[in-house]
Amino acid sequence: MTLSIWRYAHLALAFVSTLFLIILSVTGVILAFDAVNEKTPGYRIEDVDSISLAACIPALSKVYPEIMELSVDHNQFVTIDATNEDGDHVKAYIDPRDGKVLGPIVPKSSFIQWNIALHRSLFLKETGRIAVGIVSFLLFLITISGVILIVKRQQGVRHFFAKINRDFFSQYFHVVSGRLFLVPILVISLTGTYLFMVRIGLMNQEEQKPVVTEQSGEAIPLEKTKFPIFQQTKLAHVEKIEFPLMEDDPEEFFILKLRDKIINVNQIDGSVAEQTSIAKTVVFEKLSLDLHTGRTNIIWAVVLGFASLNILAFIYTGFVMTFKRTRTKVKNKFKAENAEIVVLVGTENGSTLFFANQIHQQLLSDGKRSFIAEMNQYRAYPQAQHLIIFTSTYGLGSPPANATHFTDLVSKINQQQDILFSVVGFGSKAYPDFCEFAKDVDQLLEKQEWAKRYLNLYTVNDKSPDEFVKWVHAWSERSLTALATAPALYTEKQVGLKTLKVVEKTLVSDDNSTFKIILAPQSRSDFQSGDLLAIYPASDSRERFYSIGQNDGRIQLMVKLYENGLGSGYLYNLELNGKLKARIVQNSAFHFPKKAPAVAMIANGTGIAPFLGMIMNNRDAIPVRMYAGFRYDNELTAQYRQFSADEIAQKHLESLNFAYSRGNEPQYVMDLIRKDAQYFADLLANEGVIMICGSLKMQKDVEILLEELCLSKNNQTLSFYKNRNQLMTDCY
Repeated sequence: MTLSIWRYAHLALAFVSTLFLIILSVTGVILAFDAVNEKTPGYRIEDVDSISLAACIPALSKVYPEIMELSVDHNQFVTIDATNEDGDHVKAYIDPRDGKVLGPIVPKSSFIQWNIALHRSLFLKETGRIAVGIVSFLLFLITISGVILIVKRQQGVRHFFAKINRDFFSQYFHVVSGRLFLVPILVISLTGTYLFMVRIGLMNQEEQKPVVTEQSGEAIPLEKTKFPIFQQTKLAHVEKIEFPLMEDDPEEFFILKLRDKIINVNQIDGSVAEQTSIAKTVVFEKLSLDLHTGRTNIIWAVVLGFASLNILAFIYTGFVMTFKRTRTKVKNKFKAENAEIVVLVGTENGSTLFFANQIHQQLLSDGKRSFIAEMNQYRAYPQAQHLIIFTSTYGLGSPPANATHFTDLVSKINQQQDILFSVVGFGSKAYPDFCEFAKDVDQLLEKQEWAKRYLNLYTVNDKSPDEFVKWVHAWSERSLTALATAPALYTEKQVGLKTLKVVEKTLVSDDNSTFKIILAPQSRSDFQSGDLLAIYPASDSRERFYSIGQNDGRIQLMVKLYENGLGSGYLYNLELNGKLKARIVQNSAFHFPKKAPAVAMIANGTGIAPFLGMIMNNRDAIPVRMYAGFRYDNELTAQYRQFSADEIAQKHLESLNFAYSRGNEPQYVMDLIRKDAQYFADLLANEGVIMICGSLKMQKDVEILLEELCLSKNNQTLSFYKNRNQLMTDCY
């Protein structure tokens, strides 16, 4: 596990508070739903912000001869406690303009009250309140430490929202959702902490002295509609009004409880008899309660609900990450000073350690005195003959957390004998800084007088065992040490696999090397056309991806059969009703754009697969044109034409355009696009979307042609439309 004080702090805080956070998050989701549900009766009057007390109090007095209390709750629902003209006691939600009863006041259900008690005090009264307050503060610290980890990962605040390197789902989700829900979770934790501090008396509530207005002479009666304070005060700013018990008694007052003050109003002349400001701590307490519960705003309540739900996801993904980092147990049989082979590891998520440990264990089995450690534990190795370094790259070309001090340590600690070194870098070519830190380490060691190169730098893309065994072969052959070169030994177990059943499959023919295979998931699976299916034909780490067409809840693939093709051969040899294990990969960047005014689909060969599913599911009848290129006009393309005719009849498809590169009149998909050049120019100009699926060569040719069309007809570059997400591609 990486030696990072911030990561240890983040993990320790989460570990201490996990059980409490689970309870508070679950109840938080329920209470957020209740806050939303509270607003559904619709008792709020639309113009409550414009209704003055001078308008509503006289109107209500006509309907209710005796009014005890008028209240406005956090939902802006107005309630009254009064007696009507029939002498009946009324306590209900009303329309303040005419006194009409809108509905009864329904107390919260016992279930919600139970959740409130659990959320506030864990049923432990004062002790529980203290525990909840401490956990709220711990959540704040967890959030802050998480922010610092993201900043460190992204190499500064400037890159806080930059692309995240995806090592595995839990790590990716943890970081991305952490950024997304950062503000709501900070609000939850800070307001929860403040409410705790107020309620146990840690916040001093300064005593506010009332300001008394002396009455000069006898009060002159004034109609309530003309009371200045009533005219100035809007009902929306009121929390509660207590009415005088005895009319015409100058010692009885209207007591207005506003958000920030309490006002006693003379019921005879409407003058302000006394005014008391509410302590700022109380005002902040109410604001904190509003922010913490979302009770005043339905959108904020929904956000808080998702944030609470996400805390549960944080807990799960956080511990998955911890498990992945710690599952590879490292044991050293020999001490560092006695080792002849030293293996140093730089890893962020533990995956590089897996490869290093496999080599370390084999060296021990071969009788070698091998020692394994993190790169930050670099020291003098008096008996070392070999130094092997396995390291990943973190963020934007920086060292992983357990290798941050390696460069300084190497400059300070000189080995006293010559040591042969070899560096292996791990990374992903999907990112520009592929194995950048490994390259830096390799160059650093090259400059050391004691370090003698044993092998050139080797790099491994996407944890590929096939690429890793190239280094294993080279090191094993040169050192005459027996190391396993089977890729399967360096393959981690795949997770998240689904069982799929073959329900339909077509055959290839002399003029058609493409076959269709339809797979039915054997458990609930969420996917849509454009997502990817990853299969593992050799039961190792080698993945083969196929674009999915969704067909009535089943996965439809169009696959070209290659001679000795690993993936295509595996799928073609599956029997009807046979089963396979595969992983569904969400590819949201290539989902059908449901809000686009029109869509053009361009494909060649098997790239048509996702488009077939998208067209079938185009229930909103968005105008879609299909342009596809094939080698031959054969039985399969005839099926495509029949499919298209059916979809055109259902208004799922506007037109179909096929090109055949072999035959009497050879034609390519670019010819179809060139023919409809004005259509494509207008499509992009009117915010339509072009989707491309097929070979990379086809994509490149199509984009060159589209660039020409955009410049000549729209006076814009294709990049202009790409930046507006009007060009979507999934090519291979």
